[in-house]
Amino acid sequence: MKRNATAVWKGSLKEGAGVLTTQSKTLENTQYSFNSRFEEGVGTNPEELVAAAHSGCFTMQLSAFISEGGYEIESIETKCVINLVEGTIIGSHLIVNAKVKGISNEVFQELVTKAELNCPISKLFTAEITSEATLH
Repeated sequence: MKRNATAVWKGSLKEGAGVLTTQSKTLENTQYSFNSRFEEGVGTNPEELVAAAHSGCFTMQLSAFISEGGYEIESIETKCVINLVEGTIIGSHLIVNAKVKGISNEVFQELVTKAELNCPISKLFTAEITSEATLH
């Protein structure tokens, strides 16, 4: 399976602007710019998209591991914070809140760590990946 997205940029780094389009067209000519990346401008940015990809991938992987263990999932919510410092993504931090019937906190934490290490987006990173998880 292969997926794709396309970026088109026009102009210089600070004065220019670009658009992103995904294969599925979920993003179609979605604006991004220096201001949306490094300041508070309108539009998306690569780090925000990486955060969306990591939180989505991790959550699906955690769901698979919890289901394999025979537990019933009510909900899993994952926020991902990408840390960009001096032009380098130095970390991805996952904040997990879940409602899972019958699971102990110990087993839940083990499955969170397993998902953190095994989701395809996690495997893509060379940066440190950390997480914190809360079971409700």
